[in-house]
Amino acid sequence: MTTAKTGQAAEPQEAVVDTVAEATSECCSAHAATGEHGYSKDKEAHLKRLRRIEGQIRGLQRMVDEDVYCIDILTQVSASTKALQSFALQLLEEHLRHCVAHAALDGGAEMDAKVAEATAAIARLMRT
Repeated sequence: MTTAKTGQAAEPQEAVVDTVAEATSECCSAHAATGEHGYSKDKEAHLKRLRRIEGQIRGLQRMVDEDVYCIDILTQVSASTKALQSFALQLLEEHLRHCVAHAALDGGAEMDAKVAEATAAIARLMRT
């Protein structure tokens, strides 16, 4: 299987899951110090928002299954994409306020690493 953009082999689902598992096993010093992630205080609101987005995606599946007009489906895709982007920006803001700010107070190599990590995350968001 190849990707349309690059012509390279698509990453197997297991590799994606492994990459996510590796990323989630890492903790920043802010998490180690407080026992919380930047999003922890709003976790229930985030979960509620993600469930709403999940419902939008299920709605897309139903629309395709029911042979809904293409433009109507594309409108829903756009709404779902914007909802995910909005969620990502909120999560990024919380990461900056919690993890990056904590690393900035400590300074040194951890600060540089957290800024680089946040910059890479922003670059990924901009590509979507």
